[in-house]
Amino acid sequence: MKNSEKNILRRLETLLPRGELSFSAEVCQKNSGDKWFASHLPEAVALPRSTESVSAILKFANRHKIPVTARGAGFGYVGGCVPVRGGIALSLARMNRIKEIHAGDFVAVVEPGVITKTLQDAAERKHLYYPPDPASLADCSLGGNIATNAGGPRCLKYGVTRDYVLGAETVLADGTVVRLGSRTHKNKTGFDLHRLFVGSEGMLGIVTEATLKLLPLPPFRACLAVGFDSMKAATKTIGGIFRAGFLPCALEIADDFTLAAARKRTGSKRLDGCHALIIVELDGQEKSVRSEIRALEKIVREENPVFVQRALGSKETELIWQLRREFSYSLRDTGLTKLNQDIVVPRGRLEDLFRFTAALQKKHGIALACFGHAGDGNIHCNVMYDDKLPNIVARSEKVLDELFAQILSWNGVITGEHGIGLAKKRWWPQAVSAEARALHRTIKRALDPNDILNPGKFVE
Repeated sequence: MKNSEKNILRRLETLLPRGELSFSAEVCQKNSGDKWFASHLPEAVALPRSTESVSAILKFANRHKIPVTARGAGFGYVGGCVPVRGGIALSLARMNRIKEIHAGDFVAVVEPGVITKTLQDAAERKHLYYPPDPASLADCSLGGNIATNAGGPRCLKYGVTRDYVLGAETVLADGTVVRLGSRTHKNKTGFDLHRLFVGSEGMLGIVTEATLKLLPLPPFRACLAVGFDSMKAATKTIGGIFRAGFLPCALEIADDFTLAAARKRTGSKRLDGCHALIIVELDGQEKSVRSEIRALEKIVREENPVFVQRALGSKETELIWQLRREFSYSLRDTGLTKLNQDIVVPRGRLEDLFRFTAALQKKHGIALACFGHAGDGNIHCNVMYDDKLPNIVARSEKVLDELFAQILSWNGVITGEHGIGLAKKRWWPQAVSAEARALHRTIKRALDPNDILNPGKFVE
């Protein structure tokens, strides 16, 4: 960085409370990337504690055309918060207060740095429920969830983050603070502007406070884990569950590569002989859930599963979900590089997807470990490879080229909850029409004419 640019940023330091701007090499390194494979050092890291500070930072940055890349907890998988053009990495980690949980209004008012599970636990202590549950919920922040429109297993019944954002205090690129939406559960006063910022990956504005919808906490949960000797039997069972009129709160699936890795990590002998696994959870009133789980078990046994494990109540149910949470760690234990692709296909294409990924593995000699949210077609297709093999990066990208092309031909999408970021920027032109890309650019120019917010990503 040139000395003149350093001097400009030093002037910003005088406009903020002490300790809210750091030039430390260690702090810059810590805020240079996320869980993907790219990083870039910012020139400085802003650590604001208030909306006023965020506004001052953006007002200053916009005047001097300094890039600003906002970040939450840094648990994204697509390089979305990598400050590729340097400038300021704006960490919202210190803005981590739950301002209010109102049982009468069924809302929570939070700052963006609140960890997702922290809100869930606080709500449940008041017999309230915040359903969105990304796999990294114990580590990821609500601001990051909002930026990517995060989901999780419970999306099937309850929807994604966007469905729970009632209102948002947002700082625009020029430092203007706007309050959008409300704390009511219905609102048709003007455009749905607060939702425009959900899933925008920090390119349109920075949410500094969110009003989130809460639900009554379901009093009882029950769960089935079902192992099958083939993926065909598993996907057929999923179809049978829906045809019988069930809407589970979660319905997950995993393939044989994933299960073999999980068997090795966990030592679970129950997975022996399993080439597919589904986990299905019901929630609601205890009497009805107990009755429905028995009916559900009859359906899943029609395909002669390898095993059926039933869990009644939250404690037993969480034990089953613990296996699901081990999947990503199990794949990392293999020692292979893991590229997590969160594609989505129409529900009716689920069996086709697993058949296609199996064919891709044979064609290219690169493993694909597939698991995820079978209920809504959002499957994590993990490309697994040994990075010591020759030309392996080019070969893996060829796998992704073919995977994404097939997904799009089925009218699916290349990301369901992680976002585009840097990891999927290459495929953005294929995934979205020229007209839609032009509309993205129009909105970006209107809200951020100097292109200071998270520049260098998919909307140039």
